[in-house]
Amino acid sequence: MRRAALLLAFFLTLAAPAPAQTPAPLQLEYASFTLRNGLRVILHEDHSVPVVSVNVWYHVGSANERPGRTGFAHLFEHLMFMGSGHVKPGEFDTWLEGVGGQNNGSTSNDRTNYYIDVPSNALELALFLESDRMGYLLDTMTPAIVDAQRDVVKNERRQSVENQPYGLSEIVLEEMLYPEGHPYHWPVIGYMPDLTAATYEDVVAFYKRFYAPSNASLVVAGDIDQVATRALVEKWFGDVMAGPRPEPSTIPGAALTGVQRRTVTDRVQLPRLTLAWLTPRMYAPGDAALDLLSSVLADGKNSRLYKRLVYDMQIAQSVVAFQASHALSSYFLIQATPRPGHSIEELQKVIDEEIATLQRDGPTAHEVQRAINQTESSFYSRMERVGGYRGKAEQINAYYTNTGNPDWFNEDLARYRAISPSDVRAAAEAFLPADRRVELTVVPEKPEVQNAK
Repeated sequence: MRRAALLLAFFLTLAAPAPAQTPAPLQLEYASFTLRNGLRVILHEDHSVPVVSVNVWYHVGSANERPGRTGFAHLFEHLMFMGSGHVKPGEFDTWLEGVGGQNNGSTSNDRTNYYIDVPSNALELALFLESDRMGYLLDTMTPAIVDAQRDVVKNERRQSVENQPYGLSEIVLEEMLYPEGHPYHWPVIGYMPDLTAATYEDVVAFYKRFYAPSNASLVVAGDIDQVATRALVEKWFGDVMAGPRPEPSTIPGAALTGVQRRTVTDRVQLPRLTLAWLTPRMYAPGDAALDLLSSVLADGKNSRLYKRLVYDMQIAQSVVAFQASHALSSYFLIQATPRPGHSIEELQKVIDEEIATLQRDGPTAHEVQRAINQTESSFYSRMERVGGYRGKAEQINAYYTNTGNPDWFNEDLARYRAISPSDVRAAAEAFLPADRRVELTVVPEKPEVQNAK
């Protein structure tokens, strides 16, 4: 009995929130400078492993497109791997693989990024390759290359949207959240008719407008010497021709004044419910509190919605919640799939009850501390590696682009550490009203009835 009591006390101690401590401030050493052509460069030394990451952000995404010409930012991401003035098609990947490197790129609403991770002794190769496509991409681009990559992107859309279960729902959701003309109204991958209509001349104009050094930022992080690396950056990027920064565009407002409901059919086995609200943009007041709210609702088996819908009542197959933070505007999403034999209405009733409870009583201190602990753990995991999509080089570029400060690590983490249960309750009350949201339901297509002969 004594042993059982000791074990119970031990596990209760583990389950309790960690005691509040004053954390040591994070500080990331870096050097920065701007080339004469306007390219902003940020260098960070990390000698823990002999690896270096070359990370470039072009400050252009699907939000910089216009109706009738969507999908250009993502199409251009593909074109950036098709050779440049001094690199024949195929050599980009071949040379990097030959030194043990890797590379990739991605496009979002707000930016297009490219990274190259190599052993530190191959840094100059990475800088050469990245600078060549920044300065000399048009030397080898042809209408045939544009046509070929357009077909690749269209096929990617078929795979990720048209032929993906629930694939159309995200596109429909953003069309419901943001009005026509708003840069978040259309999908990052673009609409099929717009991709079909894209011409070689359109692509060249897009490159000249948005792919200037003055509209980009370069981070070199890892096992480097700052003085030697600066010399290499100046050597390879210094001759890239300058270009004008694109004029800022006017962004129309977005607001939900009531409940928007829509039901769409898809080739799926089970229906799915999506609830979404417009919320504060990235890093604005309320953004971090909504991150923690999503964790309280649906992160882990002990979260409120998962425990009640999936574990206790066993009426849901899955449930997720997250704050989708973007530069201009964000949205908070809850998505649930019922188990066979249960309905969307059952799920929505429970979800609304749990939101109302949080709006009235707020979460417990334990729930908030657990969410903060999870955020900190994820934060430090990202800082352990230099490259890739979630490494320090990428985060430095993100902070610089969104705040102007490459070393915004401490401020970012402090946003979450300062949040109390009452802050989360206030965010739920202010930003998740039941009478101003999108309610999107996906239902299975009905099988076609064969005519009797």
